[in-house]
Amino acid sequence: LYILAGIFIFFILEKFIRWRHCHIPTSKEHIHPVAMLNLIGDGVHNMLDGMIVAASFAVSVPIGIATTLAVILHEIPQEIGDFGILVYSGMPVKKALFMNFLSALTAVVGVVIALMLESMIKGFSTYLLPMTAGGFLYIGGSDLIPELNKEDHVKISTSLLQLVFIMLGIGMMALLVFVE
Repeated sequence: LYILAGIFIFFILEKFIRWRHCHIPTSKEHIHPVAMLNLIGDGVHNMLDGMIVAASFAVSVPIGIATTLAVILHEIPQEIGDFGILVYSGMPVKKALFMNFLSALTAVVGVVIALMLESMIKGFSTYLLPMTAGGFLYIGGSDLIPELNKEDHVKISTSLLQLVFIMLGIGMMALLVFVE
């Protein structure tokens, strides 16, 4: 249910972001709205990661260390993917790196919030994590997959390469289930 809520929230966010939509193609001057959606989703996700890390250290140091390692391992492929989305959306490489870095800093905000509101955070993150996942599912379903299917005459090698990268991403997520 909370995943669906996340999808709905991102649908509404995209409607407001595109409200002032112009019909200029994506370029350095006009960045596709999916970049902003991705930054919002990633910022919330990173903040929740910070909260989870802080909460896990409150339970015990070994659990905190294990949780921190799991978060780091799942963040590496995710941040690479987020960076790719920002660049593909028309953001210059340096700006995409900087914006991705700023989004990552929300993890520190999450740690501070968790330390200040330790007793309330455990229940709160239970709802926000699936909502954030719903946001990323919305981005993938509404923006990324249609981009992969946008061209009419795509070479078979391009389609196979897309399929390989999708399968690699799924494989990495499956491996993370065992690590986490």
